[in-house]
Amino acid sequence: MYSDTDIESAVSAGAISPEAARSLRNHVAGQRALPAVDEEHFRLITGFNDIFVGIAAAILLVAVAWIGQSFGPRIDGEGPSPFAGLFAAATAWGLAEFFTRKRRMALPSILLLLAYTGGILVLALSSIVLAFGEARFENNQPAIMLAAASSAAIAAGATWLHWRRFRVPITVAVGAATLVGVILALVAYAVGSESMTETVILTAALLLGVGVFLFAMWWDGSDPRRETRRSDVAFWLHLLAAPLLVHPIFTLLGLNDGNASVGEGMLVLLVYGILGIVALAIDRRALLVSALAYVLWALIDLFDRFDVVELNFALAAFVIGSALLLLSAFWHTARAAVVRPLPRGLQDRLPVLDRIADVA
Repeated sequence: MYSDTDIESAVSAGAISPEAARSLRNHVAGQRALPAVDEEHFRLITGFNDIFVGIAAAILLVAVAWIGQSFGPRIDGEGPSPFAGLFAAATAWGLAEFFTRKRRMALPSILLLLAYTGGILVLALSSIVLAFGEARFENNQPAIMLAAASSAAIAAGATWLHWRRFRVPITVAVGAATLVGVILALVAYAVGSESMTETVILTAALLLGVGVFLFAMWWDGSDPRRETRRSDVAFWLHLLAAPLLVHPIFTLLGLNDGNASVGEGMLVLLVYGILGIVALAIDRRALLVSALAYVLWALIDLFDRFDVVELNFALAAFVIGSALLLLSAFWHTARAAVVRPLPRGLQDRLPVLDRIADVA
């Protein structure tokens, strides 16, 4: 069986044309009686070997990090050593040369990228703390924020190098996350005042979430039929953007204090409904998933106010679970109802509505 990645590789090599690749996908989909749907596919595993390799790689990475931890100085004598991060990052890169660059294994590639970026973060942060002296960072939030921003910036650069070498779809989102960390740390450093920090950081996070969301839409717009890895890049960016958008919105509106009134509960449902419309329009479910906890919280509080204490969680979970399953069953129909009334220019920027499901 040929995977979608194999077809993309054949197109890149000039073995078949993009039109032939699309016809092949549509033909196979038709043979399997797959309707035109919006399933939001992305590659994670192609077989149990992906899981097997992922487990083995995780064990090896833990081992080399543990060995690295025994070398050199440590923060506070028991904290992380720069060598732990260095050994983990170097090992992850070396493994990626085979399992990512040659074998194109999705799950191991994701795990190796995360280990590489995490290792670089540990290496950078622990090196900075040890270089300037641990005492300088005790009860010193500005210094901590500068160290965090510097470490995240180094990790962002290292992630860019990983992208240039391996082109793993999640790499762009991980790099964006490190840049978000840089900006938020610098904002916290600039604000300084404890009383203002939370509101300012939440506002900054919301703006960054909008930026990541627009960046994700740019990747989505470059592949409206979702036939290439650019769609996978957009998927991971949407997963990053969703909490950056949802958490600040609900927090700034005061809707997650655990004591929702009836009005606040209705506002939570209204906001969730708006997020649902946006999710349908862009054909991405991440926004709905990120906001689930807030909706459950609000519904539980509402049932409490109506003296349904013993079954509040069960009823809230029943309502939201049933609604999401119903939406999932009729996702394409609901999406058509949202997208078709939109102006043609806006529709052209959204994922294609009537397309055949991708077949691996």
